[in-house]
Amino acid sequence: MPITANIMPSQDWLIIILVIVVLFGVKKLPEIGKSMAEGIHEFKKAARKARLDEDEDEPAKPDATPKQDPGDLTRN
Repeated sequence: MPITANIMPSQDWLIIILVIVVLFGVKKLPEIGKSMAEGIHEFKKAARKARLDEDEDEPAKPDATPKQDPGDLTRN
């Protein structure tokens, strides 16, 4: 079950869609949808770039090989 079904019943969604159609008109809706999709795409692109930049800024991880204890004479 989608999470939106718990938040708002389907009748509420129909009313919201009807109000949007009345306010903007049928011809304007594809343009609005395209603009929103481009905005979402740009946001995801910027978030991805920021995450990659953050990964590059981190120092290299130290070598994972254990160092020999100077008091440990069992290893040679």
